[in-house]
Amino acid sequence: MGFVIRWVFAFVLLAATYNPTEWNYVRWSMANADTNLSMAVLLGLILGVGYIIYLRATLRSIGIFGMVLILAVVGTLLWVLFDQGFISLDNPTVNTWIGIVALSIVLAVGLSWSIVRRRLTGQTDVDDIDE
Repeated sequence: MGFVIRWVFAFVLLAATYNPTEWNYVRWSMANADTNLSMAVLLGLILGVGYIIYLRATLRSIGIFGMVLILAVVGTLLWVLFDQGFISLDNPTVNTWIGIVALSIVLAVGLSWSIVRRRLTGQTDVDDIDE
């Protein structure tokens, strides 16, 4: 259940930043930056904090290689689904949502990996602490 919650938050973070609808930060801030600049900056900073939390945890736990590997697995899964006729890639809106789901899976795995690793191996990740 913990992974699902991390994935939902990653999905919301990515979808709130950009999605194919008009309800996203990028389109809203472009349309309202001249009248609501302070709100656009505040929301941008809140999204930025969310990205820093997810990206820092992901880079520390699985690194760039792990991110590429997870994205390759998700991409290959999409390729199999396309080859088997389960999904069609003709619609750009659907493709954008698929990309958001794929990236949110990478971020969720990165945020959850230390927990999974500890349960599988019994080893604990410890950050460098200045004493």
